[in-house]
Amino acid sequence: MPALARLNERCSRTFMTQKLRGQSPLLHKLCLLVLALCLALPTHAEGFITRLLNKPVPGGVAVIDLGNPAQAPKVRYQGKPVLTVHEDSKRWIAIVGIPLSVKPGTQQVEVEGGQRLNFQVGAKHYTEQRITIKNQQQVTPNAANLKRIERELAEQTRAYQQFSARQPSNLMFDRPVNGPLSSPFGLRRFFNGEERNPHSGLDFAANRGTPIKAPAAGKVILIGDYFFNGKTVFLDHGQGLISMFCHLSEIDVKLGDEIARGGHIGKVGATGRATGPHLHWNVSLNDARVDPAIFIGAFKP
Repeated sequence: MPALARLNERCSRTFMTQKLRGQSPLLHKLCLLVLALCLALPTHAEGFITRLLNKPVPGGVAVIDLGNPAQAPKVRYQGKPVLTVHEDSKRWIAIVGIPLSVKPGTQQVEVEGGQRLNFQVGAKHYTEQRITIKNQQQVTPNAANLKRIERELAEQTRAYQQFSARQPSNLMFDRPVNGPLSSPFGLRRFFNGEERNPHSGLDFAANRGTPIKAPAAGKVILIGDYFFNGKTVFLDHGQGLISMFCHLSEIDVKLGDEIARGGHIGKVGATGRATGPHLHWNVSLNDARVDPAIFIGAFKP
């Protein structure tokens, strides 16, 4: 029996005994206070990972309790495999990335064996950002550039869809650069007055050449120099948890490299569609781009 439950039981017995004897009003009050606190506590305390990551909004993360089976449960959301970890050696949890396109309401994951678990997605308002780009080709590309963009998008989508067996080294991420946050995740973006895709990452203001470090250990699964993203690195942290770093001035890793937590990846730049030096950092879970601020304790509801 947990210690708190034993205290609860003991207080109850003591309270009833003293009440029958007509003794110790102070003890009565103390026991009543303890009982009230016991009743107010949840059936089990949330673990650190749940408290850190459970932000179930469009573009957020849902953490779902899977109980404590002997083996790691296999879970899918929208047909895609989901990250599962054993939290505090007490229970398995599914850590689900929620696409920005999901509407508030009930969502569902499927657990191997046929079990379905519901979770609720709340609402979140994302503001607008209006950007002026000198190169109009980066707003309305011509046919040749569109063909390049489609090819590059397919290549990057395949990287986001990878799902390796490795466990992430840490889920409380380190910040990849030393610098203030600038453009947040989820902004509705207008380039030269024309609406484009929402901002799918988190921007850090940093000088050109600032070192970029791995927020968690990972394997380099894609490197490229892309039309919109410029010089780019994809890092697989395990089980569909993937970081993407772009607009780099220099890439200092090779495809297939294993990078330790805090390991050097490259340097901040302004390549691709960028108005000045900064780091754009994407985090993807089960092929859903989610708010990186969640993983560094900087999420704003």
